[in-house]
Amino acid sequence: MMKLDGFGIFVKDMGTMIRFYRDVLGFDIREDENTSNVYLEKDGTLFLLYGRGDFEDMVDRKFEYVKGLNGHSEIALSVENYAAVDRAYGDVTGKGAVSILEPKTMPWGQRTCYIADPEGNLIEIGSFVKE
Repeated sequence: MMKLDGFGIFVKDMGTMIRFYRDVLGFDIREDENTSNVYLEKDGTLFLLYGRGDFEDMVDRKFEYVKGLNGHSEIALSVENYAAVDRAYGDVTGKGAVSILEPKTMPWGQRTCYIADPEGNLIEIGSFVKE
């Protein structure tokens, strides 16, 4: 049986992406900004930043990459309640994250917002807990 272990992002500019995930989102990244591979566990989930060129060299093939906003996937982060969604949104956009959707309470009972990382990957921050 297979179980979901984690996810990875293939990045163009490792230094910029490390700074974003470490300094804006608070991921515990200890690797140098010149590294080719970031491998860490975040809240029990494996998180990987892999340099595009290094991955292509490893598998001996080229890939195409989205330019601008990437509508193919999202990273979902949860916080404790609705107020925390608003605080997190204000904090990360204040540190330079690109706003995609300001905090909004959805008909299914989730308060959510969306930002984008420097390479256009979508990140959701949400909660189903009102207080």
